[in-house]
Amino acid sequence: MSDEAYDVVVVGAGVEGSAAAYYLAKRGKKTLLLEQFPLPHSRGSSHGQSRITRKAYPQDFYTEMMHEATDIWRQLEREAGWEVFRPAGYLAIGEHNGVFLKDNVSSLTRNDAPFQYLPPPDFRRRYPMLAYPDNFAAIVDTDGGILRADKALLAYQTTFKKYGGRLIDGAMVTNIRRGNIITLETPNATYRGRSVIICPGPWASQILRPFGVKLPLKVIRICVLYWKERQPGSHHASKLPTFFEENCCDGYSIYGLPSEEYPGHVKMCLHFGPEIDVESRDQVDVKWVIDLMKTYVRTHFPGLEAAPSIMEPCIYTNTPDSHPVIDYLPGSRNIVLGAGFSGHGFKLSPVVGKVLGQLACGETPSYSLTPFRIDRFPPQAGL
Repeated sequence: MSDEAYDVVVVGAGVEGSAAAYYLAKRGKKTLLLEQFPLPHSRGSSHGQSRITRKAYPQDFYTEMMHEATDIWRQLEREAGWEVFRPAGYLAIGEHNGVFLKDNVSSLTRNDAPFQYLPPPDFRRRYPMLAYPDNFAAIVDTDGGILRADKALLAYQTTFKKYGGRLIDGAMVTNIRRGNIITLETPNATYRGRSVIICPGPWASQILRPFGVKLPLKVIRICVLYWKERQPGSHHASKLPTFFEENCCDGYSIYGLPSEEYPGHVKMCLHFGPEIDVESRDQVDVKWVIDLMKTYVRTHFPGLEAAPSIMEPCIYTNTPDSHPVIDYLPGSRNIVLGAGFSGHGFKLSPVVGKVLGQLACGETPSYSLTPFRIDRFPPQAGL
């Protein structure tokens, strides 16, 4: 065991853990980032080429956080030296005067975020490749766009090391012992830290069990689907923003990105999927997901082939209210948890990393974490 004690040890080098480690190292904190798998890998929730970023949220607290997150993405780009964020806009689709669009407009307005509201005639005129009912409208979030997910993750990790941080992959944490100095055991070495941040992704339940903490988390498999354009270039980012429609496929939402990462293919997915065991994610029936999406594409995207050409897996770790847990672990003021990001944490990671780091340093976070407290969920039985 090394006698060296880090200021903070971060467990999990997905996007949230890497963002926290980047924030801490940039502040001059002696920081260790541990990842259980050899990097890069596609076992969790942070891999892949693209994610949506947006300020349009029905909840004010997310729109407020996204102001700073967007600035930090730009700053990370400059520090890394490559593109992380590509402006393409974001389209929130829904019924004119419906609750979903009204809540987004209210949040954007209160937080002074730029947007355009497209009533039904303007929506149809602006995006002729889409086919929605005549009463449908949209919000254009002009600060939204595409995050280069794999490049963003690499930017966090590369810049973290540039600021003096230490990253060790292939180092699964098998035991965490509480104390004023926390001890973390891995198969090959033991490490010590004054504070620990745990960002376990879909392995949250396993790593929390020894602490007697059980959260109502569901790990689900997402089918990342790509749909071929019938006319090449018709759904390119220059013509179509990223987009989202709430509660549209048997009560599930959909999201999508224009033809960009696979030329001639639009990325469009159900924002849900079957619950899985994280160690056997592909041993599950996803036909119902694909069938739902085929119907949706055939109905609303007539310019795309009605069967997916490419399918890739991803994983969400969902909470019942779709808000993450960002809080101290019960009984510890030097162990911080970030978990349950419910499929929309990537864009928020610059600010999530900052507040996780602030908690680990014993500081008052820059944002109210009331929506993310661990005690909003009652203690769970069955440990």
